[in-house]
Amino acid sequence: MAGIDGFGTKFLRGNGATPTEAFVAIAEVTNVTPPGMSRDTYDVTSHDSPNRRREFIGGLVDAGEVSIEINYDPALHDVLVADFDDVDPRNYQIQFPDPALTTWTFAAIMTGFEPEAPHDDKLSASVTFKVSGAPDLSEES
Repeated sequence: MAGIDGFGTKFLRGNGATPTEAFVAIAEVTNVTPPGMSRDTYDVTSHDSPNRRREFIGGLVDAGEVSIEINYDPALHDVLVADFDDVDPRNYQIQFPDPALTTWTFAAIMTGFEPEAPHDDKLSASVTFKVSGAPDLSEES
């Protein structure tokens, strides 16, 4: 297979319940950008480093940001606007439409909500989340 169609990818919001949290899909999502992770490196070069080459070890991992774009409907998306006021991370999920039904679950803090109301197009919004900790990657199959 050369690729997987992204149509059907879902972005879900956790309700915070314990011990079993329920996730509800956010309606009218038009684009999902999963977290772009990065890792710090630490230079451990010394006078004993072979061949006069720098040496590095891996450091802390930044799980990155997640962004979504939505066809903004205040009645459907006020719950997201309310999340902006939360200082504690909330759980979210990305569900992919691949054969394995891959799901990424992560805790995140909303860092941006940017609605747009152009005179010649639909209401839309871009929403950004900063991931806290490591995403949990799982498959249902």
